[in-house]
Amino acid sequence: MLVALLLAPIYLSSYHLSLLGRFLAMAILSLGLCLVWGWGGILSLGQGVFWGLGAYVLAMHLKLAGLAPGDMPDFMMWSGLDHFPVWWTIFRHPAVAFAGVILVPTIAAAGLAWLVFNRRVSGVYFALITQALALAFATLLISQQAYTGGFNGLTDFSTLLGHDIADPGFQRGLYWVTLVVLVLAFLFCLWLSHTSFGKVLLAIRDGESRTRFLGYNPAAYKTIAFAIGGAFAGVSGALYVLHVGVISPAMVGVVPSIEMVVAVAVGGRSSFTGVILGTLLVNFGKDWISSAMPEMWQFGMGLMFILVVTVLPQGLVGISDSLAPFLRRKKMPAGPHSVDRRGLALSEKN
Repeated sequence: MLVALLLAPIYLSSYHLSLLGRFLAMAILSLGLCLVWGWGGILSLGQGVFWGLGAYVLAMHLKLAGLAPGDMPDFMMWSGLDHFPVWWTIFRHPAVAFAGVILVPTIAAAGLAWLVFNRRVSGVYFALITQALALAFATLLISQQAYTGGFNGLTDFSTLLGHDIADPGFQRGLYWVTLVVLVLAFLFCLWLSHTSFGKVLLAIRDGESRTRFLGYNPAAYKTIAFAIGGAFAGVSGALYVLHVGVISPAMVGVVPSIEMVVAVAVGGRSSFTGVILGTLLVNFGKDWISSAMPEMWQFGMGLMFILVVTVLPQGLVGISDSLAPFLRRKKMPAGPHSVDRRGLALSEKN
């Protein structure tokens, strides 16, 4: 797979390379969700929140960088604002913005996890909390038109560090940056899974009470894992914004968050390689089906999730294990040394 990704800039058009870059950016989030859900057993239906935080932080910087001194975005002027809010201006400097892409979603994820896990809330209750958070976050962004651009979000970005974002050379370089970040995230997850932290996280997933009785603090481990997942989501969102040139509340709500979970489930939620494959497959499928039959994509997504849960619970990487029970049911052909058990029973009676 890595070889194919390395050769992609040679064979793909600018459009398809940009499309692949978007999906690779989403795969970074999937790696974090694999660590959170697949290894920690924490089902989050609100990863779009942390993805959106990273995306909006970088989008604010891009918006500020593209304005002449004294100018303000149109949506702020229409709302009657005559100056930038403080929480906008702090991201004017690139270094602060890049740090904020990681720190803001990480702190938000860690804060939520600490509050919830220390009260021993888990399972479906935590999933519902994160889903409600995604809905509230999207609603907040829409309602604050003067500060966030409302339903339309933030767009019309022009430069990053003095480089024209629309330039094909920049987009090609952005693809390489996205691929490098994805590889680094993959290697980090692989390393973490072989440490004592990863082993304890698996133990918590398989038996939280037993792990607690052994002297470990499950809440601390789950909080750290969830914070890492938030950081990955923030970086993913920032890179995605650079690829598509827009961020809006419609991209961070409940439905996008569920699509993120479906992509991880399709690939195999416990496999770092699997979640990357699943993300690419689901997103390419979404792009193809939504172009041909826009009204059918949501049905396709639901059907895909049902098939994975019922037929392939381990995702694409677990196809052989999932089909093994069906293969065992087939009768083995009789060999030269096979025994006729019915005849043997009759002979014993005689």
